[in-house]
Amino acid sequence: MVRPKVTDTSAAKSSHPALERPVLHAFRVRLADWYNRNKRDLPWRHTRDPYSITVSEFMLQQTQVSTVLPYYDRWLDQFPKWKTLASAPTEKVLKAWEGLGYYQRARNLQKLAQAVAASPGGELPASIEGLQQLPGIGPYTARAIGSFAFGLKTGVLDGNVIRILTRVFAIRENVTDRNVLSQLWSLTESLAPDNDSDTYNQSIMELGALVCLPRKPACLLCPIQSVCKGKSEPDQFPVKERAATKAVVERIAVIRDGNRWWCEQSAANRRLSEFWRFPDFDSATMTEESELTRFKYTITNHRIDLTAVHARWKKSPSVKTAGRWLTRHEIESLPFSSAHRKISRQLKGDR
Repeated sequence: MVRPKVTDTSAAKSSHPALERPVLHAFRVRLADWYNRNKRDLPWRHTRDPYSITVSEFMLQQTQVSTVLPYYDRWLDQFPKWKTLASAPTEKVLKAWEGLGYYQRARNLQKLAQAVAASPGGELPASIEGLQQLPGIGPYTARAIGSFAFGLKTGVLDGNVIRILTRVFAIRENVTDRNVLSQLWSLTESLAPDNDSDTYNQSIMELGALVCLPRKPACLLCPIQSVCKGKSEPDQFPVKERAATKAVVERIAVIRDGNRWWCEQSAANRRLSEFWRFPDFDSATMTEESELTRFKYTITNHRIDLTAVHARWKKSPSVKTAGRWLTRHEIESLPFSSAHRKISRQLKGDR
């Protein structure tokens, strides 16, 4: 259930011309019946608490359910209310999010908590318009929270829903185009029933997560395959322009002093600001001794080839104000990105 951010470009809420009675029946009745028989037992489906639902929606953006599950309960134990999260040190918040990726979500969630905690009622507004005025809440998240927490009549549009709609209605236009997105928003709003739209929204996203998959969809198991115009060529949908992949080479220095290692905190103007990391290798101030590890990883459209090397200083690092020597225990207790956490697991020596 990966939920990317989707920009709302819809203006009209008019009915879609393709929504004939058999299509509406399939979407609303067959889909709900399939969902009731096949839905996964997920913790955020057992609550109407706006805070808990908001946490799940932020975590599920561009992240699989299986990855989110172990984080969700731990987060609510550590930050059970808006006020708890609002007043927590940012470093503690980032540490709790470590491994989920897309760390701006954690910062935005805390900014949202601070805004809610400072509001007169200390609670989220129960309207789509009010939700979208708050930091970190875009069109999809506002509608998801509105539907699942407050029972508002609204449709949702995430990656799963876009894939299903483009297949069912054989929409061959580029879904990153603003006009096409506007049509999809109008379509998803038209499909949502007046009553119990939250069940409908959960069911269509669940169908995308379990059946209408990006690759090798299980069309024979689909409750709405009889009205799907794209079922003979599902791999052709959705049509999407993809950003070119950029190759990046990183060389990281692992510098040891007894049972401590030199680490730096990323500057505010750098990716993953406030996270701790091992320094970039600098031949002017460092000497390479041997290779420690090498691996590749991907962030958005960047394919990164990382090499970490054992190194030593040519001169004292005392002029480096953003860094300090850390023990393994300190390294484990501070927030590190997934890539630099992977490097830390290669360290040898006492804790």
